[in-house]
Amino acid sequence: MPSSTRKGVPKDPELADLFFKDDPEDVFCDLHEIGHGSFGAVYFARNSYSNEVVAIKKMSYNGKQTTEKWQDIIKEVKFLGQLRHPNTIEYKGCYLKDNTAWSFGVSRSSPLYQFLPPVHKKPLQEMEIAAITHGALLGLAYLHSHNMIHRDVKAGNILLTELGQVKLADFGSASIASPANSFVGTPYWMAPEVILAMDEGQYEGKVDIWSLGITCIELAERKPPLFNMNAMSALYHIAQNDSPTLQSNEWSDPFRSFVDYCLLKIPQDRPSSGELLRHDFVRRERSPRILLDLIQRTKDAVRELDNLQYRKMKKILYQEKHNGPMGESQEEEEVGGRGRERGKASCKMNSLGSNHSIPSTSVSTGSQSSSVNSMQEVLDDSCSDMTATHPQDYSSTLESSPHTKKVNVKRGGGRRAEVASFFGGEARYILINRCMFFFSHLLTSLPPQVTKQIHEHEQESELREQMSGYKRMRRQHQKQLIALENKLKAEMDEHRLKLQKEVETQANNAYIELEKLAKRHAVHSEKEMKTALTDEKKFQQQIVAQQKKELTTFLDNQKKQYKLCKEKIKEEMNEDHSTPKKEKQERLSKHKENMQHSQAEEEAQLLAQQRVFYDRNCRAFKRKVMIKRHDLEQEQIREELNKKKTQKEMEHAMLIRHDESMQELEYRQLKILQKLRMDLIRLQHQTELENQIEYNNRRERELHRKHVLELRQQPKNLKALELQIKKQFQDTCKVQTKQYKALRHHQMEVTPKAEHKTVLKALKDEQTRKLAILAEQYEQSINEMMASQALRLDEAQEAECQALRQQLQQEMELLNAYQSKIKMQTEAQHEREQQKLEQKVSLRRAHLEQKIEEELVSIQKERTDRIKHLLERQEREIDSFDMESMRLGFCNLGVSCSPRPHPASVFTAAGSLSQTHLDAKKKTTTKNNNKRLQNRVQCVFWAGRT
Repeated sequence: MPSSTRKGVPKDPELADLFFKDDPEDVFCDLHEIGHGSFGAVYFARNSYSNEVVAIKKMSYNGKQTTEKWQDIIKEVKFLGQLRHPNTIEYKGCYLKDNTAWSFGVSRSSPLYQFLPPVHKKPLQEMEIAAITHGALLGLAYLHSHNMIHRDVKAGNILLTELGQVKLADFGSASIASPANSFVGTPYWMAPEVILAMDEGQYEGKVDIWSLGITCIELAERKPPLFNMNAMSALYHIAQNDSPTLQSNEWSDPFRSFVDYCLLKIPQDRPSSGELLRHDFVRRERSPRILLDLIQRTKDAVRELDNLQYRKMKKILYQEKHNGPMGESQEEEEVGGRGRERGKASCKMNSLGSNHSIPSTSVSTGSQSSSVNSMQEVLDDSCSDMTATHPQDYSSTLESSPHTKKVNVKRGGGRRAEVASFFGGEARYILINRCMFFFSHLLTSLPPQVTKQIHEHEQESELREQMSGYKRMRRQHQKQLIALENKLKAEMDEHRLKLQKEVETQANNAYIELEKLAKRHAVHSEKEMKTALTDEKKFQQQIVAQQKKELTTFLDNQKKQYKLCKEKIKEEMNEDHSTPKKEKQERLSKHKENMQHSQAEEEAQLLAQQRVFYDRNCRAFKRKVMIKRHDLEQEQIREELNKKKTQKEMEHAMLIRHDESMQELEYRQLKILQKLRMDLIRLQHQTELENQIEYNNRRERELHRKHVLELRQQPKNLKALELQIKKQFQDTCKVQTKQYKALRHHQMEVTPKAEHKTVLKALKDEQTRKLAILAEQYEQSINEMMASQALRLDEAQEAECQALRQQLQQEMELLNAYQSKIKMQTEAQHEREQQKLEQKVSLRRAHLEQKIEEELVSIQKERTDRIKHLLERQEREIDSFDMESMRLGFCNLGVSCSPRPHPASVFTAAGSLSQTHLDAKKKTTTKNNNKRLQNRVQCVFWAGRT
């Protein structure tokens, strides 16, 4: 076992699990190349351990864009590892060897293009196309059900196994995710939304439905639509013109309906693979052996072509052997003429060999590069049957070719014979090596396809590099747009997070301020409550002290009054001498008792009045304290509500500022994105124009080289025609000479001998004159032929130049129309984005203003409700207090406390209140409780408003 540290093995464990660690050159042998393209090459091979025949796709990831190629290989290997369906290729694994990936799978199949001309002179039958389409749809339905997209459906990527089973292959362009937006695929089979992916957005699996419709036309008409057009021009045509249709009227309505259904321009109207499986075209009854019969018919056609080519080659070699050097030039011309005729016929056929079923990165240059000489296509095909059907003739052929030589192909044990065209009558080389394995019915037709693919790959490298560069540019533009969108999205998210943090900070600060205000209010209320209790105690003590003083004064006055009354009675009794002393004593005692009783009653009355005064004033003082507390609550709630209103106004101002900031950022980002998009479109259009100009110059150079070659070949062709005319002249001269001899012999017999000399001279002069006239006629014929041929060549070349100029002008006009359409669509898209953003901004601003208005109304309603509830609660407290006071016998406490004096003034007026209470009750007026409540609500409300 080779070491896992061998060059090419990835170090990442996850990626290393995707590849086997064996050496693929030890595992596989007898490699036989069957396909070639810009991606690399495809081989048939045999497993050295199991003798199983496999197909190997070699993909190199060195050189330019190494990282991109490696990522494509990783993506394809992962994609293949997920496939588990009868209608997809059976993937076995992948090896790495010297910066080349060997992806292999079980293969007893061939691509569909090998069942098309030149093997068959007619296109496939409709039932055969239906069977192939049904198998491809099953595979696509499996892919689409797993959100996968093939993105390169065409005849070259649909395989037909030896048992007649259809399989999808070549998932190098596939996408694991749906929807996607990459510019990938083969130009002629691309759906419009893939071409416009960068301009119009993402696409889904219905792009495979479009490619399947194009493949149906390819199978029916032997080439896809627009195949005679430049690949770049075909892209522009597909993007802006109507969908293609089947040209011939021989196809049935279900088939035409199926193709039209697949090629609906709008992706949303296009059916899914599941819907197409229910279409009448694929559900029609057909023979289960329809594809097996196609395979057998192809085997017979290949064998017939081999035999035909064998007979032609045998005839050419036989003529070369017997004609010798003198016939070389003529045979060369005949062989070249036949080759040119077959080349022209093949040009007209535009056969769908590997020439147009090319890999997705290769591009056909049109009919000039798509045609292959049918002679060249089938020369190699004859070799496998030569030794089996004509061994003796073939051995003699080898003996007659002294310049025959063998060519060994590296790892090409399965490489079969390649017979070159003949120049100068000599067979330059003949290569014969019997193939020992793989798909026998198409075995003989594969190597010429490979040879032609390699030849096209070399000839079209410049155009393919141009298309590859165009695809890379489109992908790079897509990456730039995605990177910019991600950057702008991150910037927007960061800005939004910043604004959100600012809002949260402001909300937290507002909450903290309200908490501080509430604590401050609570502390202030508690302080006021303690102060009120202290004032109440001082007020009670002051009243008690005043009443004690009044009681002392009252008792002193009673004592003085008692002494005065006692002395006055004594004086009166002393003046009354008539009354007995005892009686006087009794009278004095009785009067003394009456005075003491009266003074006791007055003292009790005074104490009762003082008690009532004390209780009333204490009650009134409590009421004043309660009213003062109510005023404090009103002041605090006004401060709290004003604070909330101020915070809400600050919040609204901040939200408006945030909205303006967000609006500015959105407009700036949209402008940046649109500017980049327009810059990329301008760069794309410039590149497309440069590519078109380069393509036009290349076509003109190719046509010029072709005309130069024709001019160089013209003398040779004219020489051959001149030799042919001279030969006719010589033959005519021989005939006339014979006629002259016969006439001379006849004249000699009928003319006397004396006149023989005169007759012979006359006949000789007549012969000379006629031969001179004939020579002059033939010379004139040669001159006229040369002039007409030169004129015809000039006219043909001028016609070709004119046709090419018209074609290139049409393609340039098509490019300009496409670019104008793309530019108009982009500008319309930008206008829609601008209008959408303006609508979004205006709607968001309207919602914000509506939210601000609703919050202002809500906070005003909260303010009114809280003030109302506070005043109602306070009014209930006052009413409850007043009712309790009335129950205790105190009325009109509200009048007494209506001035609401300061506690200090209450304290100084306590004594006078007791005096005035003893003298008389003041006249007071009361107001209605509801009126007072209304006035207080209005006062608090307007105080809060100010």
